[in-house]
Amino acid sequence: MKSDIDELLTRGVANVIPRDLALNKLNSGDSLRIYFGIDPTGAKLHLGHSVPLRKLKAFSEAGHHVIFVVGSFTAMIGDPSGQDTLREPLTKGQVEENFKNYKEQAQKVLDLSKVEIRYNHEWLEPLRFPDIINLASKFTVQQMLQRDMFERRMREGKPIALHEFLYPLMVGYDSVVLDVDGEMGGSDQEFNMLAGRDLQKSFGKREKFVLTTKLIEGTDGRKMSKTYNNCIYLEDKPNDMYGKIMSMIDAQIIPYFELCTNTPTLEIKEMSVKLEDGSLHPKEAKMQLAREIVSLYHGEKSAKEAEENFIKTFSNREIPNDLMVTEVVLRSKLVDILLEQKLVESKSEWRRLVDEKAVSDAETGEIVESADQIVEKNIILKIGKRRFLKIEIL
Repeated sequence: MKSDIDELLTRGVANVIPRDLALNKLNSGDSLRIYFGIDPTGAKLHLGHSVPLRKLKAFSEAGHHVIFVVGSFTAMIGDPSGQDTLREPLTKGQVEENFKNYKEQAQKVLDLSKVEIRYNHEWLEPLRFPDIINLASKFTVQQMLQRDMFERRMREGKPIALHEFLYPLMVGYDSVVLDVDGEMGGSDQEFNMLAGRDLQKSFGKREKFVLTTKLIEGTDGRKMSKTYNNCIYLEDKPNDMYGKIMSMIDAQIIPYFELCTNTPTLEIKEMSVKLEDGSLHPKEAKMQLAREIVSLYHGEKSAKEAEENFIKTFSNREIPNDLMVTEVVLRSKLVDILLEQKLVESKSEWRRLVDEKAVSDAETGEIVESADQIVEKNIILKIGKRRFLKIEIL
């Protein structure tokens, strides 16, 4: 029991505030109310999103009542956390569009049939202006200005909109309505979660602890972001997911094992020692990591096939057998074909790949030099390091 509680409060955890409260509640043996909230500001989830979801799953498996809160209202306001500039609020239509596949992706990590799902527009939309004034009276401007990004914007003369001060009040009110024992979220959400802790006290609710999970970096060691093209998405196909993991920098191996796999903590520590003393090669560790992560999201069979494909394609420098094939008319634009096949996400990504000379004829090695390249013959196209497409003219 003690070891289980230690695992809950340490693995993948950045901070627990206050730790004594969390320990007392967990040691009581009672089923606690634990929640995690997320705004559907994007349509795709990546492994970074999986970290708090996995921790929520761990609490569920430990017998606690877990609540998954969808920020159906707060996503329209815009979370200022980690923002150096004013975030553009989303429309209700944009939020609904983003959320279409959200539950399906989250289901890859968390069994939502065992989770209470709530939408915060249920209690935030009905608030009247006196209610908002009452919420705002619980905090001072000085408290809000302690947030690092607000301080930074003040120094740089960048605007801070008043609605950004309201955001922590809105997500904090979630805690009041749900009356929870604990809340979890990424470490960038600590201020917002502590605001909820203060509001619960002010409204005479139970005292909650805050658990922040570690933030995972992208495959290149920078912030995981679509902009940097360094994300591993939960919807990635097995070959792509495996290949992305194999391309990551060595420093990410242990953090990914801790945050994204079910590998026992002791085994991860032993692996870290072996990587440090050179008795374990980083490539071997990455292959194990890739197998485990692909297995979690696609099954062991797909993981094995992805590994075989990687070895054949990259270690032996061969063209994979399971090529995607498409038939097109003569002189079709490559960019239109790849967008239709979803091998590139946008024309800007295509131009970047061409500029980086990352698109070529897989058989001859000839580089595609122009973003306006058209199809004049049958070709096996290699896009980046892992994507292949066989194009045949009708």
